[in-house]
Amino acid sequence: MKVIFKGIGKLFRALWRLISFTRQLILNLLFLAFAGLLIFAFYPSEEKPTLPEKAALVLDLSGPIVEHRAHTSPIDEFAGSALGQPPVQENVLFDIVDSIRAASTDNHITGLVLNLQDMSETNLTKLRYIAKAIQEFKQAGKPVYAVGDSYKQSQYYLSSYADKVFMSPDGAVLLTGYGSYSLYYKSLLEKLDVNTHVFRVGTYKSFVEPYTRDSMSDEAREANTAWLNQLWDAYTRDVANNRNIDPSMLTPELDDLITRLEAVGGDFAKLSLEMGLIDELVNRPVLNQKLIDQFGKDDDDHFNQISYYDYLGTVDNRDLPSKNKVAVVVASGAIVDGQQHQGTIGGDSTAALLREARLDDNIKAVILRVDSPGGSAFASEVIRSEVDALKLAGKPVVASMSSLAASGGYWISSSASKILAQPTTITGSIGIFAILTTFEDGLKNMGIHSDGVGTTPFSGVGITRELPEGVAKIFQLGIEHGYQRFIGLVSKYRDMSLAEADHIAQGRVWTGQDALRLGLVDQLGDFDDAVLTAAELAKLDSYELRWMEEPLSPAEQLLKEFTSEAQSHMAQAVFGQLPAALQPVTRQVVSDFTALNNFNDPKGHYAFCLNCTNIQ
Repeated sequence: MKVIFKGIGKLFRALWRLISFTRQLILNLLFLAFAGLLIFAFYPSEEKPTLPEKAALVLDLSGPIVEHRAHTSPIDEFAGSALGQPPVQENVLFDIVDSIRAASTDNHITGLVLNLQDMSETNLTKLRYIAKAIQEFKQAGKPVYAVGDSYKQSQYYLSSYADKVFMSPDGAVLLTGYGSYSLYYKSLLEKLDVNTHVFRVGTYKSFVEPYTRDSMSDEAREANTAWLNQLWDAYTRDVANNRNIDPSMLTPELDDLITRLEAVGGDFAKLSLEMGLIDELVNRPVLNQKLIDQFGKDDDDHFNQISYYDYLGTVDNRDLPSKNKVAVVVASGAIVDGQQHQGTIGGDSTAALLREARLDDNIKAVILRVDSPGGSAFASEVIRSEVDALKLAGKPVVASMSSLAASGGYWISSSASKILAQPTTITGSIGIFAILTTFEDGLKNMGIHSDGVGTTPFSGVGITRELPEGVAKIFQLGIEHGYQRFIGLVSKYRDMSLAEADHIAQGRVWTGQDALRLGLVDQLGDFDDAVLTAAELAKLDSYELRWMEEPLSPAEQLLKEFTSEAQSHMAQAVFGQLPAALQPVTRQVVSDFTALNNFNDPKGHYAFCLNCTNIQ
C-alpha cells in the first residue's frame, strides 16, 4: 500500500511540475510577444529625416563629446544614478566632424550656427578636431555664426572660429584656464584608523597621493604645471589667432582684470566686447532677425534651420565600397580586466575586436584609437599582445592618441607600427602601483579582533588584519617587476636603452608635443592623419573604414530608453536632498572611494593616471 501511495505522489509531483512549466512557458511567451510589440511600436524608424530646401545647420550639442558612445547595462545605469550620475546624451566626436564636413558640400545647408549653450566642457584635443571641420566649412564659402547667452571655456573655443560671435547683453565669456585638482584623504583615513599600504615605482606616479597625503607632492606639482601650461598656451594661441588679439588678453593679471572691470561698472558683457572676444551684444529677438536676414524665415517666425541631431540622421558616413578595409578599434575609458561594455576598455572585449580584425582577410590595417587614463596592467598587456599578433599577421597597426593615452593607455599603444598624437594629447605616465587598505586598528578600537591559523603567510592577508612586513616586501617586488616590464616594452619598441626609457618614465605625464621630442610617439597628427598613415603602411590606394564594435540590439536599446527616466528620479532621490553646493563634493568623494573597487587586475597592479582625469 505504501508503494502505491508513493507512486501516486510521484505522479502528482510530475503533473504539478508539468503544469508549472507550462504556466511559465505561456507567461514567458506572452512577455516576449508583448516586448516585441513594444519594440515595434517604439523603436526608432530607420527612415531618414527630411532636409529643408535651404537652412542653416545649428550645432546645438548637448552633453559631453566622446570617442565612443558608452553601452552600459540597465543595472549599471541604475547604480550610477544612485551615485548621483543622471543619464546624459553623449555626442560622438566623429559624428560631429562628419556632419560638419557633409554640410560643407551640401547644397541644402547655407551656413553654420554654433549654439553650444548645453555643450559640456571638453578636452582641447577633441575641440581642435571639431575646429578643423569648422574651418573646412568656412573654406567652402559658407558663413559661420556663434550665438549664446554666455560662453564657458570650451564653448567659447569653438565659437572663436566663427565669422561673428554674438552674445546676450547680460552674458559673459568665462575663461578659467586649466587646472588639475584632487581631494586628499590622509588625515581622514588616519582619524578613521584606516591603514593605507602603497606599492609603486615612479617618482611622479601620483594616483596614490590622495590616499597617502593631504596635498600634492612637489614632483606631481612640477609635472602637472608643465603640461597644464602647454595646454593653456595652445588654447590662448588658437583663440587669439581667431580673434586677432594678443594672447595676453586672455590671461590678464588679477589686478588688471579688476581695473578693467571697474572701468565698465562690473559689466562682464561690455568687458568681453571691449577685449575683442565678442563682435556684438544683442538680445534674442534682435539676434533672430539678424539670422532671418541671413538665412531666411520659416513658418514659425524663426530663421531657416535644422538641428545637428536631425541633420545627423541624413548624413551617410560610409566610404565608397572597397574590398580593402581599414579597421578602427576605439579604446575609450579606463582599462579593466575581462569583458566590458563600450565606455570602458575590457581586456578581453577589446582584444576580441583586434582579433576579429586580424582574422578578417578584407581588413588590411588597423587604427587603435586610444582615449584612456589606463587601468589594469594585466588587461593592458592582453590588448597589447593582440597588437603584436596583428603585426605578425602582416597588418600594420597605427595608434591614434586622442585627448588622453596615459599609463595603460600608453602601454596598449607602445608596440604599434606607428604612434600618432596631437600636440595637446596627454600621454606618458609610464609607471605602476598597487594599493591596499586595512582596518585592523579601527576594528580594534571597536573591540573587534581577528585571529586564526593558516597554512601560508598569505592565508590571513586581508582588510581586517595587519599586513605582514614580508608580504608587503613581496608586493613591492611584484610592482618593481611590473615597472621593469613596462619600461622594457618602451625600450624595445621605441628603440631606446632601458636607462633612457626609465628616465622619461617614472610616472611623469607629457604632452604629445613633448612625447614626440622624447621619442614616445612617431609623429604629430589627428585621426585623419592616422587613417592616411594606416593606408600608406598597408599600401592601399582605395579603402573604406570599418568601425569595430558591437551595437546594442533593439531590445537592449528599448530597455535603455525605458530606464532613463527612472534613473533621473533615482539620482534626484539620492542626491536631491543634499544642498546644491555639497553635491559636486559628495560625488567626488564617492567617486574617489569607489575608484579602486572598479579595478579588477588579477594581481592588483595598475598603470593609471589620476591627475590626467581631473583637468578642470
